[in-house]
Amino acid sequence: MAEKDDSDDKALNERLEKLRNRLDGPEGSRLADKADPNRAVKRTGGDISKALKLSSEFIAGIIVGGVLGYGFDALLGTSPWGLIVFLLLGFAAAVLNVMRAAGFVAQNEVRLKNGEQDKNKLP
Repeated sequence: MAEKDDSDDKALNERLEKLRNRLDGPEGSRLADKADPNRAVKRTGGDISKALKLSSEFIAGIIVGGVLGYGFDALLGTSPWGLIVFLLLGFAAAVLNVMRAAGFVAQNEVRLKNGEQDKNKLP
């Protein structure tokens, strides 16, 4: 009977250790946020600043494209084609900037560096 109690205690201790490890991971940080509301506010502040940065980059790209298109239309008299083309180019540039800032697309320097390394590997 004593052996069964020892094995039950060992199994329980192992389960508790696994639970502690899971709580220390990414999922556990959400549980810790509920226990400590100040920690959640600190992390949310960083998230809000990142969201503002990404949205301002997106809006700025579209505005710059629109202003350039309007300027070309005013200079060349090609209304509304310059505005349409440059709005589309501004939108594409804005999406690319947001993806780079979010980390979905590598920066130019990183891509060039990796390309140079790949060329050096070829015989």
